[in-house]
Amino acid sequence: MRTRHLRTSASVLVLSAALAGCSGGEGPLPLGGAPSGRASALGTGGAATGLETGYEQVVAKVLPSVVQIVTDQGEGSGVVFDNAGNIVTNAHVVAGAKEFEVFPSSGGPGLPATLVGSFTAGDLAVVRVDDAGLPAATFGESSRLKVGQLVLAMGSPLGLSGSVTNGIVSATGRTVSSRQEGSFPGATISNAVQTSAAINPGNSGGALATMDGGVIGIPTLSAGTSDGAASGIGFAIPSDTVKNIAPQLISSGKVTNSGRAALGVTIAQTVNISSGEQDGVAVVAVTPGGAAEQAGIKTGDVITAVDGQATDSTTGLAEILAERQVGQTVPVEIRRDGETRTVNVKLGELPGS
Repeated sequence: MRTRHLRTSASVLVLSAALAGCSGGEGPLPLGGAPSGRASALGTGGAATGLETGYEQVVAKVLPSVVQIVTDQGEGSGVVFDNAGNIVTNAHVVAGAKEFEVFPSSGGPGLPATLVGSFTAGDLAVVRVDDAGLPAATFGESSRLKVGQLVLAMGSPLGLSGSVTNGIVSATGRTVSSRQEGSFPGATISNAVQTSAAINPGNSGGALATMDGGVIGIPTLSAGTSDGAASGIGFAIPSDTVKNIAPQLISSGKVTNSGRAALGVTIAQTVNISSGEQDGVAVVAVTPGGAAEQAGIKTGDVITAVDGQATDSTTGLAEILAERQVGQTVPVEIRRDGETRTVNVKLGELPGS
């Protein structure tokens, strides 16, 4: 979801939902329109004005902490994580890049930045701007989100710095995967927040905020169909994950505690020669002492199911593991020398970097 350079003014674009309804308090409207001396409820007070004021307050609190990130590969968005100038973004925004520049949403010249670290498996990264005085955002608790909550997405879609869209929390606890994009191999995100707020190319790495001004997600991808992007279906990395991963990257440049389950294998996709369809995941290497080796899985085995769910593809396997816990024991079905067998594996932890 990166875009090529397109710089615009930093004016805020707020797309608010129009509230329509019946007039109240003075009887029915006469045929032909509103009575003289009466204005519509929209824009003169009541629920519409209250909601607009709430939106404005959230934008005023959060948007100064949202930046545009321009690299030698493309561009995206970021959120200031702390007062030391560390900025959280998506790993796919910075993948393969050597040069980084940050533009505050308030405007002004670009600020040189450096890459602190990336957690590719979870599509998170941190870049740093020194001595810029950028205000840090307040990160909320995504575990407390409720479906139906109002949210605002802020970032730089299509290079339009300081843009804001609105929507609701459509669902929580989703597991979603992104595809390979250039030098970025793709990622699987667990506990993702689904939102109806528009998430467009360039929004990646920005902020998804609730009406109390807390950032509860980092927008990362939109659902797609064979005809293109699906309207109103976007996903964000939950803030609870961000608050776990970002400090590790800031501290050491790598992640030592991913919190993600893993088998301890290097894998490749297998394809049925007759049908041409994906039919399992081949083990091309086994981590010494890892979960798979301890369970007796060997190089050359083909993993066909985990915990009763078929693993036709590498993405499918990643999504199944993303929904399991480190230390959980699960049955793993493998194919070896034409025979199928099942072994029990106590899951290890996904390496962070």
